[in-house]
Amino acid sequence: MNKTELVDAVADRAGVSKKDAGAVIDAMFVEISRAVAAGDQKVTIPGMVSFEQVDRKARKGFNPQTGAEIQIPASTAVKITAGAKLKAYAKGDTPPPS
Repeated sequence: MNKTELVDAVADRAGVSKKDAGAVIDAMFVEISRAVAAGDQKVTIPGMVSFEQVDRKARKGFNPQTGAEIQIPASTAVKITAGAKLKAYAKGDTPPPS
């Protein structure tokens, strides 16, 4: 599902215009991005997903073509974790809401 399909589905389910649904989805991603970029808070949608900034330590790696050892520098990344409900839907243990 791409963004256009998501906007269409949300607009249909919520009974709002595509323009309004798109604006809400865009605003949601802006706010999640701002919170994660600040690095001081975790954004959680209970049971579904959580987003947080994590620091990765520097480490040794290997160039897959040459086998030479390389140094991978420390970095900052985003960790996205599926919640229990989303995991159950993906496994097929629980049918998603209709």
